Amino acid sequence: MDATESAALMSLLRTQPVASLATLHKGAPAVSMVPFALLPDGAGFVIHVSQLATHTQDMVQNQAVALLVTAPLAAGESPLALPRASVQGQARPCPPESPGYEEARHAYLTKLPDAEPLFSFSDFSLFVIEPESLRWVAGFGRAMSLVGERMHEVLGHPE
Repeated sequence: MDATESAALMSLLRTQPVASLATLHKGAPAVSMVPFALLPDGAGFVIHVSQLATHTQDMVQNQAVALLVTAPLAAGESPLALPRASVQGQARPCPPESPGYEEARHAYLTKLPDAEPLFSFSDFSLFVIEPESLRWVAGFGRAMSLVGERMHEVLGHPE
């Protein structure tokens, strides 16, 4: 991944407010939509979810999840060329007493300030999805996978 592709990936992750969240629900795949933010060091994707949501219970039962973040489709653009990032990782609860809570909350509210009132709802809580692998599709025929140290290096880069 060169600097231009890295910058495009980080721009997508920093600007797009929502992702598709894939979980395992009673043994079957399930997908939903969640607002998200990336921790400043790139070590995790922060989501703020209700305990009433099926995907929250799914994450409690099985921490293996995936996120899909896509660029908006421009008029006349082929959906096959749509830039997108698919992240596989582990969803970890991030309760208020945990050491990373304030950083996660700050990252989330910096990106999604309109969500601030939801932090007063008792059924909402933070999860941090710790990435294990990332598949970046920069456009049609331009795809690459990132894992380990290289993935963390790219995700931790500000732009």
